[in-house]
Amino acid sequence: MDVKIIGITGGSGSGKSTIVRKISEVVSEFVFIPQDNYYHSASYISNENITAYNFDHPDAFDTPLLYQHLKDLKEGKSIEMPQYDFVHHKRKEEKVTVVAKPLVIIEGLMVLYDEAIRNLLDLKLYVDTPDDIRFIRRLKRDMSERGRTVDSVITQYLEVVRPGHFSFIETTKEFADIVIPEGGHNENALKVLITFVKDITT
Repeated sequence: MDVKIIGITGGSGSGKSTIVRKISEVVSEFVFIPQDNYYHSASYISNENITAYNFDHPDAFDTPLLYQHLKDLKEGKSIEMPQYDFVHHKRKEEKVTVVAKPLVIIEGLMVLYDEAIRNLLDLKLYVDTPDDIRFIRRLKRDMSERGRTVDSVITQYLEVVRPGHFSFIETTKEFADIVIPEGGHNENALKVLITFVKDITT
């Protein structure tokens, strides 16, 4: 089986998930790997000490495991993908068996940061969305889905998310094959992307 891997990255709240959804509208058979599932556990984190662990640093991820899993999928092997509890900031006990398919989509903040992982990717995408839009989306998500307070989201954004974005995420834009401004709202960029996806999956 010839397996192709598409990597989608961009800042928090940039619209990466929207791009994945757009691809899913034209390709039914693919494997979705969220980089977020590969965070290291940090169960001592709470609203009060949210910046005690930097989730916006490359070291926050179990990159060796992610690399091995992507390599296995590219070779047509199944993996046991970890699951992450974002309310309690720790890896769950249960894992999910993922069977290799012709298309793999990996999405996350630092998908293009590690050279070894970049070298596994057949298409590299960077979703480029203005900072204010990204912050508003992150605020809504963290409060509704992760039990966070407004103050904790703002503190984390100013102290670690924003600096991490400029240090580790935006710098990877240079490695992208396609930069998509405004995420899923850029119809022209999406047309180019969908054409490519159809080409490599048929």
